[in-house]
Amino acid sequence: MRTRVLSGARRRVGAVLPRWRDLAAMREQPRANLVAGVTVAVVALPLALGFGVSSGLGAGAGLATAIVAGCLAAIFGGSNLQVTGPTGAMTAVLVPITASYGASGVLTVGLLAGVLLVVLALTRAGRYARYVPAPLVEGFTLGIAAVIFLQQVPGALGVVGHGDKVVTIAADAVRGFAGTPHWPALAVAAGVGVLVLVGLARRPKIPFSLLAVVAATATAELFDLPLARIGALPATLPAPSLAFLDPAQVPALVTAAVAVAALAALESLLCATVADSMRAAADPHRAAQRHDPDRELFGQGLANIAAPLFGGVPATAAIARTAVSVKAGASTRLAALSHAAVLAAMMLALAPLVALVPIAALAGVLFATAIRMVHLATLVANARASRSDAVIMTMTAVATVALDLVTAVLVGLGVAVVLALRKVIKAVHIERLSEEHLHDVLVLRPVGPLFWAAAHTLEHQLAAVRDVRCVLIRMSRVSVIDASGAQVLRDAITDLQRRGIVVYLSGLHLAHHKPLAAFGILDDLDGRVFSDALMALQAAAQHPPRHTA
Repeated sequence: MRTRVLSGARRRVGAVLPRWRDLAAMREQPRANLVAGVTVAVVALPLALGFGVSSGLGAGAGLATAIVAGCLAAIFGGSNLQVTGPTGAMTAVLVPITASYGASGVLTVGLLAGVLLVVLALTRAGRYARYVPAPLVEGFTLGIAAVIFLQQVPGALGVVGHGDKVVTIAADAVRGFAGTPHWPALAVAAGVGVLVLVGLARRPKIPFSLLAVVAATATAELFDLPLARIGALPATLPAPSLAFLDPAQVPALVTAAVAVAALAALESLLCATVADSMRAAADPHRAAQRHDPDRELFGQGLANIAAPLFGGVPATAAIARTAVSVKAGASTRLAALSHAAVLAAMMLALAPLVALVPIAALAGVLFATAIRMVHLATLVANARASRSDAVIMTMTAVATVALDLVTAVLVGLGVAVVLALRKVIKAVHIERLSEEHLHDVLVLRPVGPLFWAAAHTLEHQLAAVRDVRCVLIRMSRVSVIDASGAQVLRDAITDLQRRGIVVYLSGLHLAHHKPLAAFGILDDLDGRVFSDALMALQAAAQHPPRHTA
């Protein structure tokens, strides 16, 4: 027994470790992948700085995350195309943690989330991400975009924000600005945001985020504008340390860690799916790449375990940066690895200059990022698809802004399950088949699953049966029967037989036998269960007529 357990554990671990063929593939098209890595690093720099500042741990934390997590996820992840680092969605989760527990709480949450992701990978949970409804994902993305936008309002207005609810923070910042306007900050944020949006719409391959930040920094220095700056950055990564970890804090942070792990898993696996599709569209003549969801969770887990040791915030795969990388020609892990190496070089060479970047400029970049996250055509398509899809998307988006991300996902899944059940229940029906030569034999054919939520449909139909000698229930179109369905069927058959009506069954599937036998139905109907409906009808026709008073 022990040997079998150890052998199974070794197989699970081996299944998520890097494949030699994936690492060897980095020798293919090295120039194109190096160019893609440099391109995405230029795009990632202002985003890493901005998300670090927005999370509350500072620009250095965002840069450390992009370097450490980006490198480890590229080596150990399940996708050859993903680019990992700090993201807006993750920042939305971290802000309230920072407000309540400080920097040490964020680092602890990242470490715990990494462990949870590794556990999810070893239990092969990655495959379940495919069951997340598309309207939930779109609503979640819309809500996160709104959260990111609202988080940047204080920085854009030159006001210090307080609290952990983004709507309250933004409203307080607007009131503070109304009392004491700070026009330079607003002008810089608006100018950077407009430049990024307009520039990327016309020339998507040009790194307008970086160009806009450079222009805003130069303008602020040239005119000596009174703007808050990022401040001093470390020129190298700090030595790894667990000094932040306070065991007494861990129990209080478990829930937050679950939220971070769930978000990292969801966003990374969705990003990997998008990257596969983009690569297939970019080069349809090459064999399609398919990510390994469990290996992806494992890589993200190691990345999130390591990032806090270097002062980094929790990370996940970044859809925007991955898209830039694929569009720039990435086809192997070399692109993501070179992206991390270029960011490390930038940290070493540009730390003094990065310290001069106005916070309002980063707010402008993130304003543009939030706006670009919203794909209006996809939202409209989901809203028009059905009323249920519109409800799922809307409620998930509202819950994301008003509550928290984990609650939003649970709300979205709960609504999706309820509406799906409602559709299934409405689809279950009983067909009443007429048999002209057998006027006193009623033939009923249930259609759909006979389970706890829909069994009452059959119960009501059978309870209404009157003035017949026999009832034939044709089960060939019953897709599944659970314990509730079998119990309802047993009670209905008992009621019919108590009223002198003989019951026959036909068309049972192999899967029907176990629940029906468990409730004694097959024994009660011994000799009146047939595989073929015609045989059952013939038997019913030969059944003696019932005695009438």
